[in-house]
Amino acid sequence: MKPAILALFSLRLLAAEPDWSAVQRRATEFLQQYLRVKSINPPGDVREAADLFRRELEKVGLAPKLLPKGSPERVNLLVRLKGRDSSKKPLLLLNHFDVVPVDEKAWRIDPFGGLIQNGFIWGRGAMDMKGTGVMHLFSLILLKELGITPARDIVMLCTPDEETAGVYGIRSMIRDQWPEIESEYVLDEGGFGSRDVFSPGKLVFGVSVGEKQVLWLRLRAKGTAGHGSQPIADNANLILLAALGKALAVKDQAKQNEIVTLMRQNLGGPLAQNKFTAAIERNTISLTTLTSGVGSPAKVNVIPSLSEATLDCRLLPGVNADEFESEMRARINDPRVTVERISHSADAGVSPHATPLFDALKAAILKYHPKAVVTPILIPYGTDSVWLRQKGVKAYGLTPMVLDAATVATMHSDEERIPLAEFHTGLRIFYEIVRSEF
Repeated sequence: MKPAILALFSLRLLAAEPDWSAVQRRATEFLQQYLRVKSINPPGDVREAADLFRRELEKVGLAPKLLPKGSPERVNLLVRLKGRDSSKKPLLLLNHFDVVPVDEKAWRIDPFGGLIQNGFIWGRGAMDMKGTGVMHLFSLILLKELGITPARDIVMLCTPDEETAGVYGIRSMIRDQWPEIESEYVLDEGGFGSRDVFSPGKLVFGVSVGEKQVLWLRLRAKGTAGHGSQPIADNANLILLAALGKALAVKDQAKQNEIVTLMRQNLGGPLAQNKFTAAIERNTISLTTLTSGVGSPAKVNVIPSLSEATLDCRLLPGVNADEFESEMRARINDPRVTVERISHSADAGVSPHATPLFDALKAAILKYHPKAVVTPILIPYGTDSVWLRQKGVKAYGLTPMVLDAATVATMHSDEERIPLAEFHTGLRIFYEIVRSEF
């Protein structure tokens, strides 16, 4: 592009400022509608959510595709906004329609009401990740409405199946539609801003560049059935409890990790002490389910012959999952107990952070939070980005909102919510990102 034309284009970018009060009102109303859609997985019927996005995109002249995988209910939505430089691979905005189930009796606010109370917008998926999905959506809509052609193609993919390992979402799309979603970068969920999660009293925006491996295991103990009135040593429940004690007996010590080390350097000191930071410094094991008993409801006076438990293990990048599992078997060392691997997400490593897009993310954040520290982070939970990192895509996770630890902890809980004012600022930050030169 010639210098004069480039200068004119740059002036146009500066002049193209949205009517933010109107945008915030539209986006808030849309998020409320979206939160009212019960896109619970399982069963994973996201057709209503996909149709909601489709209609909004078509209003501004974009042409989304609806791509069911596995069944008509599991719909992926794919849309592309053409950029100026076709030699560059696209930026992929990745979000998911599906949400985890709810125990409605435990909620004090309707989990599917999309209600605004006390400065928060409440609902299942507000944090994970319908709020961020709406930021993705409106960043595309604003570019289209304002006639701004981005530096490269921007593709948005909304998937139906992130909460159940992505089988009918990102994994099917990689398998069947890779030429349509092949990208240099992806922006997904993961990182966020906080004044207490990362460093006490310091505003830090963490952009996730990697995540821990997910290793799910099932322990099954076999014993002798009998009458509860006559205790026996060969009780499957007792065998399982002993095995679990050994399985969980891992030395709780921090391990060296390049991203966590970089976090400390960027923060100029130690990390805050909480469950999030503790989890990204070590391998972890959580006991998640226990299953036993005979009959439904289980009889109190029957000793079962079988007892089961599941363990959610999260391993740091670079840890060998086979060795981790083998060491656990060795600790248990009981022929009456089997250890079965349910699933494992491959170690995809971490994405480089010395890139033009990371610089653009940092600049957009600092425009609205000039005193913030912006740093790459590791996250303890899993996202769809792991599948794209395996394909060589540079993947970053960012929900551009300032959240305290209590709000972050509402993800998957019965009080899930996001601050409305932060959602509005997040819309502006995403708009800055997608119109950046990178």
